[in-house]
Amino acid sequence: MLLSLETLLKFWPFRATLRRWRTSPAALGSATSPPCSSSSCCPLGSPQFRVIGPLDPIVAVLGGEAVLPCSLFPAVSAEDMELRWYRSKFSEAVFVYQNRQEQKEEQMAPYAGRTSLVGDLLNQGYAAVRIQRVQASDNGLYTCFFRKGGLYKKAGLELKVAGVGSAPQVRITGPEEDGVRMVCMASGWFPKPQVQWRDLSGEKFLAFSEAHTQDAEGLFSVEAALVASPWKVAFSVSLTVLVILLLGAGCYTKREHSLKVQEMREKETLCQTREQDRQTKEEVLKDAAILQEELKRRKSAYLAAWRKAQLYADWRKEEFQEWPVTLDPASAHSNLVISHEKTSVTLKNSCVTSGDTCSVLGFEGITSGRCYWEVEIRDGDQGEWMLGVCREDVNRKGWYVESPEKGFWVVGRFERGYCACTAKQTVLSFMQAPHPRLRMGVFLDYQEGDVSFYNMADGSHIFSFPQASFSGTLFPYLMIISGDVSLTVFSKVGGSEGLPVALSNPPLEEPVSLPGAGFSSGSGAEGLPGAESPLLPCNPEAVSP
Repeated sequence: MLLSLETLLKFWPFRATLRRWRTSPAALGSATSPPCSSSSCCPLGSPQFRVIGPLDPIVAVLGGEAVLPCSLFPAVSAEDMELRWYRSKFSEAVFVYQNRQEQKEEQMAPYAGRTSLVGDLLNQGYAAVRIQRVQASDNGLYTCFFRKGGLYKKAGLELKVAGVGSAPQVRITGPEEDGVRMVCMASGWFPKPQVQWRDLSGEKFLAFSEAHTQDAEGLFSVEAALVASPWKVAFSVSLTVLVILLLGAGCYTKREHSLKVQEMREKETLCQTREQDRQTKEEVLKDAAILQEELKRRKSAYLAAWRKAQLYADWRKEEFQEWPVTLDPASAHSNLVISHEKTSVTLKNSCVTSGDTCSVLGFEGITSGRCYWEVEIRDGDQGEWMLGVCREDVNRKGWYVESPEKGFWVVGRFERGYCACTAKQTVLSFMQAPHPRLRMGVFLDYQEGDVSFYNMADGSHIFSFPQASFSGTLFPYLMIISGDVSLTVFSKVGGSEGLPVALSNPPLEEPVSLPGAGFSSGSGAEGLPGAESPLLPCNPEAVSP
């Protein structure tokens, strides 16, 4: 009978992909950890958790990585537990975790430097040990052990190591009496491979010799010999089929190995991405907390020292009431022209210069509270003018010089520039020329004796008079000395029949002493950092009145 031979190298059956173990209630009943007994895994009393291991063996490629996972049911945190993975004996420790860190004293030497804890989900009752550079000796049974206080549980799991060695080689050593002797050889495999010889019909040949050897690393080599029929045709066909099958087996094994490596890399990338996202989230929350603390600190400093600090006008307006200012024609000099709305004042066209002081007061007097109003100066750099507040009993007849000692708290523009009318005039300078219009805010705190001026275009502080003690009624004060200048008051018109509305003092926190918070007679206080004014007084210079 004409026969053809086929040689097939069979390896230990294993799966190349990891299967996740079931954690359904039905699976828990069949877990590898048996119910507790007096001689098994827990002390007296009802168990509060159960350790669950994978139902199927874990497959790892020789030289790659293996992950030995276990979980708790119910999913309680394992961060403060003692965790241990060991081989056949409790003392044969593969990895020990205790007091929230790895304990290396009990670890077996073959696993030193190759194990680490996958602890991303410890707080959810999931823990796993990663074994790197898997060796043939890692093959076998493992036990994962969880203990908390006097309660402890364990579960078993199995690791199967697969080593893909050299491709099988077939050589002819015959002839012999009964035919041609063929030898199939392969090395570097784990576990021990098995060889089968088949003919074209699939029938096995049982009459062949087989020898296995194992090296120091635990890898197997196999040599199988078969004496085949001397017919050349059958031998050629068998040899061809054998080569094809061997190439197919090699390609399949390599493909499965590549898929395994790719899966492990994707898992590591996912873990790294999750860790980066977690760190980014923590940094964002930390930065937000810092900003909140800084905002709270600045707000506290503002509430404590707002009366004396050179703040921006928008900040100060929150604590002041907008005062309804209308001009009183009865208080105006004859050379002034008051608009129909009683909000604007100019010099008469016939008055080029005047030897008298041409001023006008606001209709509404102020006796308490904190208030502010805004004045727009058009073509202010083309003439001389002043604005601010004055006492009711001041002398405004003839020629006079304004100063706090005489009941005037005003600033304005004169021949030598912008000045504050102090005992000796204080010269002011703008960082940018305030033309053709300048909008100035007047802030009055009656109780604190404070009069301050702000540039409402950018909100910056201009000047603050030294603290005074007010008595009687104060009135808004405007004066034009020369030039084609127009002063216009912007404020809400309130009250009945032009009468002033009541002022209120909103409650504030009591001022506290801040480092460096002292009141300056020239430009306010040095209270809050960063609140620098673009309009600050130059070196005080005496100007003769």
